[in-house]
Amino acid sequence: MRETLERADRASMQLLTGAGLALVSYLFVGVLLFTAVACLIVVGLGVLPETVLLLRRMARFKRRQVARWSGVEIPEAYTPLTGTLTARVRAALRDPGTWRDLRWLVAHFAYGLVLLYAMLVLWVFGAFVDGVWCGLLRRKAVVLPLIGRLAALDAAWSRTLLMPAPQALRAAELAERVEELTATRADAVAAHGAELRRIERDLHDGAQARLVSLSMRVGLAKRAYDKDPDAARKLLDDAQLQAEEALTELRHVVRGIHPPILTDRGLVGAVRALAAGSGLDVTVRDDGVEAGPRAPAAVEAAAYFVVAEALTNAAKHSGAERASVDLARRRTGLWIVVRDEGRGGADGAGAGSGLLGMRRRVAALDGIMEVNSPAGGPTAVEVELPCVW
Repeated sequence: MRETLERADRASMQLLTGAGLALVSYLFVGVLLFTAVACLIVVGLGVLPETVLLLRRMARFKRRQVARWSGVEIPEAYTPLTGTLTARVRAALRDPGTWRDLRWLVAHFAYGLVLLYAMLVLWVFGAFVDGVWCGLLRRKAVVLPLIGRLAALDAAWSRTLLMPAPQALRAAELAERVEELTATRADAVAAHGAELRRIERDLHDGAQARLVSLSMRVGLAKRAYDKDPDAARKLLDDAQLQAEEALTELRHVVRGIHPPILTDRGLVGAVRALAAGSGLDVTVRDDGVEAGPRAPAAVEAAAYFVVAEALTNAAKHSGAERASVDLARRRTGLWIVVRDEGRGGADGAGAGSGLLGMRRRVAALDGIMEVNSPAGGPTAVEVELPCVW
């Protein structure tokens, strides 16, 4: 009986909220009339997109209310109102979602109030039955479920009126995907530009400077060779040292582009080498990655850099002593999880550029990256990189 009362109360609140929205829709009729008059004057065309946005907010509120009651989400499919005023007005008028919301608004004004009155009648009838007969629990158990059915009826009608057509849903999903790919492409371009600047800086400040110094020492050695062989020998020794340091710098730059260890040992071997040199006690677990065919080079490189950055962050900032790296072959691609037992908070407001760089690398391959790092730890960086094996 208690559950029946609680459900009836929830249903009553659902219907009361719907009735309140119906009254708001009555007031919205005045807004529509004002908008129509403003559009006729032409000067007031700018009011139309704002009115449509207000209508969308009302429909969105109803969608959320229905979802809370029924547990079934009602998707949205709207044409974005962007660009010039003319483009926004044209999009608002041509958007099927605008006319669908208007249809719902008119219908909801009627059935929202009707269902409210029906609910009030049921509550009054239930109270009257309780007052006349003594079978309180038995009688209420008959009347109260009907209120829940009224709320379910309101949700079903609203869902039918607000549900976009399949074509509109596909168009909205396509538009959302285009926006996502546009943002991903912008991130990839930014990451590529940053990588080129890093390589240029490393070459200019490292290898190029050492090669210039090497050339100067070789020239000085040639000039001093006949007059002072000992000084020439010392200059040549310095030149050899400069050449070795320049080679070291060049290897560092090459590793930043595509680590040679990936080519030599594969992803699992390269990750084990990272784990051995991280300064932490790192456990590497392989679930089928090493056994089967290798992933594309770009996917392996992205996975390697993600693991390297995650272990570097763990060693520098987490305070952890142990970490783990899981690599797994999935049907849809490569799956990586890096965990540490540190203090957490890695994805907070003060997160540095390391995580941003990781996200950009993953997004450039249309992958997914999630960071779960509550205060107090632990931290888990989970990445999925799509690829064809």
